[in-house]
Amino acid sequence: MDPKGRRAPPMGLLRRLDAGARAAFPAFFTGFLIILAAVPVGAPGLIQAVALPGIFFWTIFRPAAMPAPVVFLLGLLEDLLSFAPLGSGVLTLLIVHGIALRGRDIMVRQSFLSMWLIFCAMAAGAAALGWALEAVLGWHIPPTAPGLLEFGIAVGLYPAIAWVLTRLHTAMRRAEAAL
Repeated sequence: MDPKGRRAPPMGLLRRLDAGARAAFPAFFTGFLIILAAVPVGAPGLIQAVALPGIFFWTIFRPAAMPAPVVFLLGLLEDLLSFAPLGSGVLTLLIVHGIALRGRDIMVRQSFLSMWLIFCAMAAGAAALGWALEAVLGWHIPPTAPGLLEFGIAVGLYPAIAWVLTRLHTAMRRAEAAL
């Protein structure tokens, strides 16, 4: 209904395409970042370090655009591109997604510094879980340096990635409000 009480006209094709593109954007943008991070630059753990902030941010601020099946597919993409044991990235990202979704109501009202500290804790847990899964699945004790490097890169990249994603999220909200 419009403000005068009349029925709103049905959405046209372009409006539906626009709404669909906005709904799919978080998943495609996170997938793009994962693929971009797979470019061989010699930094191990870069793929996971880029995937974590995207999943964390979009789960909190646009949970409908980042459902668990999409997180599963992004985790599978991460595992395939990083040559990690299949399922380790999927499980890690799904756990981060679940925790972020569970605490979303509290986290959405927090300051950036609080969100960064929460993300630091999640990144530490994700790095520890990745190390443990590699140890269990590979039947050996892996070195801790790659996990620590992954944690450091994720924590260091989060402010820049969150800044970009915040701008994109704000632009998407403005576009939705204009409709």
